[in-house]
Amino acid sequence: MSTSKRKAAFKLLQRGKQHPGVHGKVVDFVDHGWGEGMLFVHVRFMDKTEVCWRLAAHLTIKGADLSDWKRGEFDHARTFVSNETDPESF
Repeated sequence: MSTSKRKAAFKLLQRGKQHPGVHGKVVDFVDHGWGEGMLFVHVRFMDKTEVCWRLAAHLTIKGADLSDWKRGEFDHARTFVSNETDPESF
């Protein structure tokens, strides 16, 4: 690999969110697990510190409608919900 390609690859690795206090630490192990509806990703360092990411997916109701199919066709009667998200899930 040429020097310019290595530099470009290194720059790609540096993009993204930087986490202060983690740079330069040596990783001991990485672990993950599920709990409380979330995925936990643990990165443990040799100095006995750890960074943990908690990942969760939340459901959003895009729409809830009442319709009448008596004539065999969709007849929209009422919209109950439109783009509603649970505010407690954030």
